[in-house]
Amino acid sequence: MTNDSQIKINGAIARENPYGMLREPTFSGVLSFMRRNYSKDLTGAELVISGIPFDLAVTYRSGARFGPQAIRLASAEVASLKPYPWGFDPFENLTVIDFGDCYLDVHNPMTIHETIADHARHILGSGARMLTFGGDHYITYPLLKAHAEKFGEPLALIHFDAHSDTWSDDSPSSLNHGSMFYNSNS
Repeated sequence: MTNDSQIKINGAIARENPYGMLREPTFSGVLSFMRRNYSKDLTGAELVISGIPFDLAVTYRSGARFGPQAIRLASAEVASLKPYPWGFDPFENLTVIDFGDCYLDVHNPMTIHETIADHARHILGSGARMLTFGGDHYITYPLLKAHAEKFGEPLALIHFDAHSDTWSDDSPSSLNHGSMFYNSNS
């Protein structure tokens, strides 16, 4: 059994009610996206936050592997505020958990594509939807593959980026951070 002071500092692992927001200091506690429950139990989850810390497919500018961690850290700042300008709490009616990051064997890169797809298949198989933080652009391709298997085609994609990375690649078997949409039929 936990007391109030334990819940106030580590709600991501200690709170019992998945709905609503908690007020926690932004500079402490277990990091999860928007202080959602951190859990591997998908039971009842409607939306699953997941990170894919991967940047081995970039030509340069590594560092995207720290994206999921950075997004969780930044979200702690606003986790107890009602989103502007709407003024409502999306977590009052939606069960959202932070599943953590997909484990990748970065020393065996040929396994990464299927590992990411299997990670997504596991979450989607529970009936939940996914919100995934990366990682370089390459992670999108195995995620789309798992979604197409689950929901069929066509699929809609919302991809946030500062520029378009959709160049052609002479090798039809190459998928990298810039060709994963261009070669999406591979």
